[in-house]
This record gives sequence, C-alpha cells and structure tokens, in this order.
Amino acid sequence: MAHTFRGGVHMNEYKITASKPIEKLPVPETVVVPLSQHIGAPCTATVKVGDTVDKGQIIGVVEKGLGCPVHASVSGKVSKIETVITPSGRKVEQIVIENDGEERLLADIRHNGKSIEDITAEECIEAVRLAGISGMGGATFPTYAKISSALGKAKHIIINSAECEPFITANHRLMLEEPKKIIDGLKLLMRVFGIEKGVIAIEDNKMDAVEMLRKTLGDDTSVEVTVMKTKYPQGDERQIIYALTGVELKSGKLPADVGCVIFNSETCYNVYRAVFEGMPLIERIVTVSGNCVKEPKNILAPIGTSISKLIDFCGGFTEAPEKIVLGGPMMGFAQWDINVPVTKGTNAVLALSESFNKKASTPYACLHCGKCVSVCPMHLMPLYLAQHAQNKDFETCEKYNALSCVECGSCAYICPGNVPLVQLIRLAKGVINDKRRAQAAQAPKPEEKKEEKK
Repeated sequence: MAHTFRGGVHMNEYKITASKPIEKLPVPETVVVPLSQHIGAPCTATVKVGDTVDKGQIIGVVEKGLGCPVHASVSGKVSKIETVITPSGRKVEQIVIENDGEERLLADIRHNGKSIEDITAEECIEAVRLAGISGMGGATFPTYAKISSALGKAKHIIINSAECEPFITANHRLMLEEPKKIIDGLKLLMRVFGIEKGVIAIEDNKMDAVEMLRKTLGDDTSVEVTVMKTKYPQGDERQIIYALTGVELKSGKLPADVGCVIFNSETCYNVYRAVFEGMPLIERIVTVSGNCVKEPKNILAPIGTSISKLIDFCGGFTEAPEKIVLGGPMMGFAQWDINVPVTKGTNAVLALSESFNKKASTPYACLHCGKCVSVCPMHLMPLYLAQHAQNKDFETCEKYNALSCVECGSCAYICPGNVPLVQLIRLAKGVINDKRRAQAAQAPKPEEKKEEKK
C-alpha cells in the first residue's frame, strides 16, 4: 500500500513533460548571476567589471553567516555589476557575464578518483559548501549547513522525489536519466551520517522512475525505493516524514529533531557531482510548460540564463499568457518580467492562460463548509485564521498557530467561496514575525543581564 499523510488535495497533474528527455540549452550569449540565490546572507562579489572568468569560478562569497557562494556558469568577461529586483521580489546585486564562447572550465574542476569509502564527513561538507549547493526543491537552504546540523542526530535519510506540484517533471526525468548518480549521492550521504539504510520516496504517478531506480540498485538492499500516494503537498518535509515514519513534526522543530534528514533528488545528484567531480552548481533542470508554451520541455540551463531564452527554445508562445510563474502553480512566484534569470531555486517556468488563473470573486464569501480544514496538512483552521487576519486580530492568529502554516495553498485551492486564505494567513504571519523580531531586539543581551546581576 502506498504511504500517505492526512489532509492534502488531489488535483489535475498536467505532467505533460514526463516523457520529454532533458535537453541541454544552447549556451546563452549573456548570463546574469544574482548574488543571493539561497536562504541566508547575500554574497559579496569577488570579481569586478572587466575581469575574465572561467566556467565554474567563484564570483561571489558570503563573508559572514549562513549562505552559499555563486559561480560563473559560462566563461567570459564581467560586463556589469548592478542592483536589481530578483524573481522573488528582493533587491540584490547581480553579475552580468558576456560569454566568450570558449566554455573554458576552471582548471580545478576534475574527477578526484576517490570512492565513497574514501570521503570523510568534513571533506563532503567542504566540497558541498564550495560548490554552492542549496536545496533544489525550492527551499534553497544551504546544503552544507543542513548536513552539518544533522550530524549525530539523523537516524533516517530520505531522498524526496515526490515532485507533487502540477506540471513539474524535472526530478522525474533526472531519476530516469541519471539514477546511478542519485543513488551514489545518497550512499555518500549515508556514509557521512553513519546511516546504514536510505530511502528514496516517490509518488505512485512515477512508477517508471521507481522501476528504473530498483533496476539500478539490483541486489543492493541498503537503499529502499518507497512508493507514496500521489497527493499534494506530499513533498513538504513534514508530510513526507509522517507518511514514511508516522511521526508528526511539531511546529518550530526541524526534521533532525525527530531523527530525519531529507534531501531533494536533484540536490543529491549535485552533491555527488560536487564531491567526486568537483563540479559546482552552475546549471539546473527546468521544466518549461503550461498551455501557452508551443513545445513544453525539460531543459538543462546555465544559472543566470534569461527565462525568455528557455521559452524561445520551446518554440515560443502559442498565445499571450495571462501569467508567467517561476516554480509550480501552487507555491511559485508570478513574474512581471520575462527576462528574469534562472536561479538555483528555479525548477519550472510556467506560461498559463486565463483559464488557469483562479480569480477571487468580489466580494468573496466564506461558506463555513470546512473544506479548508479537512485538506490542511498542518491541521489548522484556515477559515478562522483568515477571518481574524482580515479583522487585524493578529494575537488570535498567533494563538491559533498561524506560523505553522506552510503556505501550500491547499485551502485556497479547495475553497468554493474563493477566499484568498493564503494571502490573509501570510499577512498574519508577517505581522507576528515582525512583532517577535521587535521583541527580540528589545530583549536584554546576555552581557547586559550579567551586568545587572553585578
């Protein structure tokens, strides 16, 4: 029987690119590399205008705190360093590189000839850090930090291959085309954590990937390929932990707190490449789809490529889209500029017509049907959270655990009254977090408390 969780929704999958092999995008003439593509502090440029760079060369580093370095995805010359608005709406600096067409790879990038047994935890963490790998399922948390924080705590390692949002098939294709490197990346991580059994979790709408991985494993029983029921948001770490272990991850806790560590399958693949091939994260697989795209595809694109180039590679639009989304239709970001670049967190580009754009009625109305409560994977009461947020009663929102909302959108998807539940809950979360930050800033520091005691 397929594993699953309580709540969630079944929706049209639109996995129209599941049978489309990954195609390599022709190298663009220019790439634009943002200096912040991860959770944590933004990078500081290590190059200046006029510098010549090699493909794979570090061009930005985080000087202090959590973060990932960024690399040149082509060889060429730095033509500009400027401040822009990123696809997620933040102001960051970006480095513009004019491609020289030589595809000159940094000399340090080469296979090290080592086996999994030769690699220590420290070597793995440092290689992953230098490669600039961040979670490729969309969260973009620095992978080296996740590995470090879970050492000594993790007893279960899970490779999350749910890919539960509609349209997206990038991980699906990777499992079909590079199963060995995903498995070896998992085995490397198992060695780092001292875990003898690993799990690759896949939804039951990808049985060809299940069969491919099991065939690649052969008689190897150290890795189990587990099938989960297809349901959104199966890929959320809390839901996948519950589906596989029966353990509920409480609000404010991390997977390591319940003995689990979870990696996306493309992240796992790139961990392998970083440690054994010395290859930094300079490209990623992007599903380009939607009913306005002439020929939907899965594309391997250099980071920093304009999404307009990806759309052109798919034959352009069949009609003017109502909305362009980076990521999935449930948790992605609508875009105002077709020239924004592919980043480490870009797993899809969707061009959708008006028929896919569920617009709220004005005025919208809660019917008190309770459907949002039945589908909430976090077991919250979205209708009441939204109501209190609308009334600016944020204290009650906090009391009702608004911060536990993962903003998956299941409630808004199922709502027959078209209430903008996620937007209202997100408003409440922002106010609550601002209040907590202000309280933390006003709280006495440890040094001040010591002085008071004296």
